[in-house]
Amino acid sequence: MSLDANGRVRSWTLDSSKPRYVPPPGAVDAHCHVFGPAVEFPFSPNAKYLPQDAGPEALFALRDRLGFTRNVIVQASCHGTDNRATLNAIAKSAGRARGVAVVDPAISDAELEGLDQGGIRGIRFNFLKRLVDDAPKDKFLEVAKRLPAGWHVVVYFEADLLEALRPFLDAIPVPIIIDHMGRPDVTQGPGGADLRALRQLLDSRGDIWTKVSCPDRLDAAGPPYDDFVAAVGPLVEDYGDRVLWGTDWPHPNMESRIPDDGALVDLIPRIAPAPELQRKLLIGNPMKLYWPEVIVP
Repeated sequence: MSLDANGRVRSWTLDSSKPRYVPPPGAVDAHCHVFGPAVEFPFSPNAKYLPQDAGPEALFALRDRLGFTRNVIVQASCHGTDNRATLNAIAKSAGRARGVAVVDPAISDAELEGLDQGGIRGIRFNFLKRLVDDAPKDKFLEVAKRLPAGWHVVVYFEADLLEALRPFLDAIPVPIIIDHMGRPDVTQGPGGADLRALRQLLDSRGDIWTKVSCPDRLDAAGPPYDDFVAAVGPLVEDYGDRVLWGTDWPHPNMESRIPDDGALVDLIPRIAPAPELQRKLLIGNPMKLYWPEVIVP
């Protein structure tokens, strides 16, 4: 574990490998974060972890090294509902980043409009108890009804919560993205209970998407992440029009087993072997959600 002088942890490698796989031009890393810099954008007093700074310059350098064109920056829980670090990164991206915010459900319509002007295109509801103290479903639904046009909701939960969350998810009136497939047990394989439940959710509505991401979190066996590939590949094949991919850089809370981002990119053709699937996963699907005004060739 790498600690700085203030006891803050680093969860990402400083020397990511260059991936062998070359993403198609225009590819989007649809799930990443920024941390701070804390001197400018302090962490929330309720933060469950205190990471070292991982600002926009580092993110965009990694984007270029990995061969991507755009980023979707998801508000990190360590910043709470203060979205300034995310907005700062979007503003510095020259139009190549959009974002997902975390908001107080009592946020005003004017504040939501301000986030929209800043490049935010969705809000995130987090149900991981180790990261958040309170997840009021009724208040979440109220704010979901007031989102600017074209926005969606991102929901993060663990697989054992999905059945209990179904009435809540069914009531969300805008498109939904499930973070990291709801953290299934990939050792169950593609036909296991966790992925069957996710498929049932995807089948229930045509506007539910999922991120086929985070093998480093989901595959306890580690590289080369064979359990993840075996479980997730069929999902990408069957739901090719509703899957997204992201690095999850800088990998919050992964300081004990920091992944190599280049190796994560090299998994893409293993879960999406066909070039057309890769284009949907990396370009068509994320562009539809985050840059709908751009015509994708």
